[in-house]
Amino acid sequence: MLSVSNLSVQFGKRVLFDEVNVAFTHGNCYGIIGANGAGKSTFLKILAKKQDPTSGHVHLEPGKRMSVLEQNHNAYDANTVLESVVMGNTPLFEIKNQIDALYADYTDENAEKIGELQVQFEEMDGWNAESNAAALLSNLGITEDLHYTIMADLDSKLKVRVLLAQALFGNPDVLVMDEPTNDLDYDTISWLENFLANYDNTVIVVSHDRHFLDAVCTHIADIDFGKINLYSGNYTFWYESSQLAARQRAQQNKKSEEKAKELQEFIQRFSANVAKSKQATSRRKMLDKLKIDDIKPSSRRYPAIIFDREREAGDQILNVEKLTATTEEGELLFKDVSINLAKGDKVALISKDSRATTAFYQIVSGAKNQNGGSFQWGVTTTQSYLPADNDTYFQDDMNLVDWLRQWTKTEEEREEVYVRGFLGKMLFSGEEALKKCTVLSGGEKVRCMLSRMMLLRANVLMLDEPTNHLDLESITAFNNSLKNFKGTVLLTTHDHEFVQTVTNRVIELTPNGTIDRYLSFDEYMSDKSIKAHREKLYTVSV
Repeated sequence: MLSVSNLSVQFGKRVLFDEVNVAFTHGNCYGIIGANGAGKSTFLKILAKKQDPTSGHVHLEPGKRMSVLEQNHNAYDANTVLESVVMGNTPLFEIKNQIDALYADYTDENAEKIGELQVQFEEMDGWNAESNAAALLSNLGITEDLHYTIMADLDSKLKVRVLLAQALFGNPDVLVMDEPTNDLDYDTISWLENFLANYDNTVIVVSHDRHFLDAVCTHIADIDFGKINLYSGNYTFWYESSQLAARQRAQQNKKSEEKAKELQEFIQRFSANVAKSKQATSRRKMLDKLKIDDIKPSSRRYPAIIFDREREAGDQILNVEKLTATTEEGELLFKDVSINLAKGDKVALISKDSRATTAFYQIVSGAKNQNGGSFQWGVTTTQSYLPADNDTYFQDDMNLVDWLRQWTKTEEEREEVYVRGFLGKMLFSGEEALKKCTVLSGGEKVRCMLSRMMLLRANVLMLDEPTNHLDLESITAFNNSLKNFKGTVLLTTHDHEFVQTVTNRVIELTPNGTIDRYLSFDEYMSDKSIKAHREKLYTVSV
């Protein structure tokens, strides 16, 4: 279907890919993974012919069509929403334009040509194109009243959904997507997971969402050491087996038969978990024979994220009474929120409007005033806040050692070796710790903020979209640290695996009330009575 032969990519002296040979076959979904800077997005651009390799070539089987999720969100600003989706099938759209042009200048001479084009148009299901596009848009949360809106007038988050519909439109033979779940809510991500899990053609996707990769992938394509290695199974199988391979390599004295037995038991356990899952379609089933033989220990580095508490909090954590918040324009975000956080609560704070959850964090952290109501922290609590937008923390032109030193409390803590210890845990070692904080990438800023949180040793953590900009290695380490944290957590994230494995309570903020349940996230989202109540709270007039 799609193959890459002798592919090499080099930027100056840096070799990104070295003689890569890989084939993507029909009916499989490939998750492209690799550390930050490994070349995931570059590889997708090369597949899409948007970037040339240094050497080698990409071959798509003749007659097959590739569709690529557009990254330029303004590329179709002059078109309507519905037209932008249909444009995803370029051959179909070109034929439609030819027919329209011939009809506009109709003569007896071009009547035969129109007939020929209409036959091709019908064979491509062209007469149903607009209705199919409309169905895709509706499934992705773009309501019918927006279908004829000009793209330039659409909210940026809705544009992302239109471009996703465009990529999916027309049943492409090869579907290439870079971070397709960005800016999607849980319901839409769930729909996309189901769509791709049942998709008959080839899918190649880059994503930092582990739950998404597990739900849709039949194979993992791991970029490491300048090569791309394909492995059967989803992300969890790759991760656990690569960790096992690393442990076995470290255990040089372990007998070969003991290692073989450990490998066999691992595959049996994983296969049993797959068999028990609710995934019923052919794509959602793992391949019958999972092989670990060729999996190599990864070169990836995982940060050491450890949240210690300076003191244990008492029973009173946070009491909120009738809290209300609006936007600066007066739009209601939530009202009359009354909750009481207890010791040990790990709360998924959610809302269909991300402005509501952010406003809540800003209010209880003291960064924003409420429009009504009150809140009070327990006297034994100390709070640490990771905002979704952390740019204000990185305005001064100082190195990372001096930056982190701002939050130290004693002379001992201000010692460079002490500060460097926290930076080192987040992979800022040696000269990296002397980088200027004004030149950091988004992921580096989040890792600095995590260093700050570890240094503060608070017993309450507030996290607003904490996985934004992080790579899979940092997300995994972060996830594990929060599962082990003994304090209280308030967490808002679109990372399904993160929220499901960390939290034990869900609080949802709406303009018309609050839902508060001691349930896991999956239990909350699948409860039919809660779902009906949620829909009512978001649709009823204030």
